[in-house]
Order: sequence, then structure tokens, then C-alpha cells
Amino acid sequence: MENRSKFWILTIIVSVSGLSQGLLLPLISIIFEEQGISSSINGFHATGIYIGVLVISPFIEAPLHKFGYKPIILVGSLLVAIALFAFPLWFNLIFWFVLRLVIGIGDHMLHFSSQTWVAAMTDPRSRGKNMAIYGLFFSLGFAVGPQLVNLSYINLAFPFYFSGILVIISWSLIWLLRNEFIAQNEKIRKISFLGSLKRFFVVGKIAWIAMIPPFLYGVLETALNATFPIVALRSGFTTYMITIIISAFSVGTILFQVPIGVFSDQVGRGKILPILTFLGGILFFCAIFVKMFVLFIVLFFVLGILLGSLYSLGLSYMTDLTPLELLPAGNILVGMCFSLGSILGPSLTGSVIAWFFDQVFYGVVSLLLLLGSFLLFAWRNRVKKVNG
Repeated sequence: MENRSKFWILTIIVSVSGLSQGLLLPLISIIFEEQGISSSINGFHATGIYIGVLVISPFIEAPLHKFGYKPIILVGSLLVAIALFAFPLWFNLIFWFVLRLVIGIGDHMLHFSSQTWVAAMTDPRSRGKNMAIYGLFFSLGFAVGPQLVNLSYINLAFPFYFSGILVIISWSLIWLLRNEFIAQNEKIRKISFLGSLKRFFVVGKIAWIAMIPPFLYGVLETALNATFPIVALRSGFTTYMITIIISAFSVGTILFQVPIGVFSDQVGRGKILPILTFLGGILFFCAIFVKMFVLFIVLFFVLGILLGSLYSLGLSYMTDLTPLELLPAGNILVGMCFSLGSILGPSLTGSVIAWFFDQVFYGVVSLLLLLGSFLLFAWRNRVKKVNG
């Protein structure tokens, strides 16, 4: 199959994955809030998906080299579908947390394999563009996901079943792809667990700076989708208004992710990432003083423009810095850093609004973004001095 057709099938698959994640975070967060479950427990529960990512991450590189891209995507997609169909069977905190773990494992399997596949087959001159399109499709799914929360008014189980059916449909498309490997060299394909750990260490030394944007995006994504609905409900917003505000962030991401990706190909990821994170941190702090629904929509739309590309830019940045044979290990580290941020996002913000007051949520996220911007600026200046 030609690279173009392969690329579009992979982006469709990742968009459905984005939809399921975009649905689950606000849907379960709202269900728990309406059931009177505390914001700290609510926030910790949201980390289940990302704990699943961390659990599978150290063990996923060797199977990819051994079996190729396609089987990993097939198994991952199937796990996600099974978990989605299982949610309505039993409302129980522990059972739902286990299902979130399963979704995290499955999602990471399909994301890791598909994004490594896309990166490996992409010309370096258009890497930022292609990774931005890949991220764009995930964002499209993530933008649609919160809107499906409104289907719960028909039946609480309906959103879970609907997203599960979409995953099964995308799963069927994977069978159209011919399996490929990261390299045909047998020595490279047969990688041990210990060998993977060594490769993680090497990639960390080479490209640790590229892990900061995915980490920040993980914080931002889960904080917006898991903790923000709690803050907004307590501020008097309705479920419908909350889904519109969250989707405004995704729309900003969707409209500008590809232009920003193309621009990063021209000027360099290291130059624009510090600026985007700095402006995003300042703007997020300003949200403390926003009260009107319309202003929240505008604010989150602009935040989507500034911060919605952090994951794809970080992934491209890592690919720029990492040799091809280390690319799978680099992709795993990107996913792990994203997951660490995703665990920190709802657990930290959920706890601080329980301990202090709701508006602290915006200040905490702003502080993390500004700290990330400082590290990115410092790295850029150090590289300029070394090269100069």
C-alpha cells in the first residue's frame, strides 16, 4: 500500500482513539461529580489511563521490533473497544479504574506503533507537517469526544457503546495495511527488555529537552478534561457549556496545528516551543479573572492555538534529535512523559482545588507552563553558546 494511503488510515485510527479519550475524561468526571465523589478521588481516578501507559511502556519496544507495526495496533485497538463496551456493565470505582488502565495500555500500543510508523516513513523535510496532521486528527477526535457527553441524556451507557462501535470500525481498517518493521536488520529487531532500558537512557541523554512539551501537554489535556469540568460546574456552568468551552480549545488546535507544524519545519522546533509555552502560561493565568461564558470560549480557543501543538512539536523535536534506530525508544519516552504529565494534571489540580479554592487550578497549570518555557529557553541559549 502506498505511503499516502497508509498515512491516512493511521490518522483515521488515531482520530477515533482521540475521540474515546476526549469522551471518557469529561464524561466520567461529570458522572463522579454528580454522584458526590470528591474532586481529589475524581482527579486520581482520571490518571488510570496514563498509569496504564506507564505500565506497558517498558515492555512494548521489543514486541514492535519482533512482530512489526500492524499486530501491535490490532491488539491495542481491540483492548480499547472491549473496555469501552464493559463500562456500562457495572458502576464501581475500582472496576472503572481497571478499565481505564486497560484503555491506557491499548491506546499506547496503537499510538506508539502508528506514530513510529508515520515518523519512520516521513521525509525529514516534511516531518513537522506530517506529525502535525497526525496530531490534528487526534485533536479532531478529541474535539468531538466531549460533545458525545451530551448523549448521556438519552442513556448513560449510550456514549460508551457509540465510541466502542467507532473503535471497532477503525480496527477493521487496520487489516487493509501490510505489516512492516522499523528495520529489516535482524539484530535490531531482536531487542531485549534490558536493551530497551539502555536505549531509553541513551535517548534521554540526547533528547531530554524534547520530552518537556509532551509532558506539559499531558498536564494540560487531562487538567482541562478532568478537573476543569469540576471547577466549571462549581462556577455555575452547565454540562453543555463545559463541553463547548473544552471543544473551543480543540478547535483552536485543529485550525492552527498544521500551520504551526509547517512553520516549525522552517524556523526550528527549538525556537518556537519556548515562545508558545510562555504565552500559554501567561494566558492561562489570566483565566483566573474570567467569569463570562463567551470570554472562556475565546480564551480556550487561543490557548488551543498556542498549546494544542505541544505534543506533535515535541514528538517532531525528539525525531529531529534522535537517530532512526533509536526512534522506537524515543517514541516510548515521549509517551511516558506525556503520561507522567497526564497523571500529574488531574491528581495535582484535583487536590489543590480540594485543599484551597477552585481558581487555584488556573494558577497551578500556568506555573508549570512557565517553568517548562524557562527550561526550553535555557536549552536553546546553551545550544547557541556551544555552536557559537
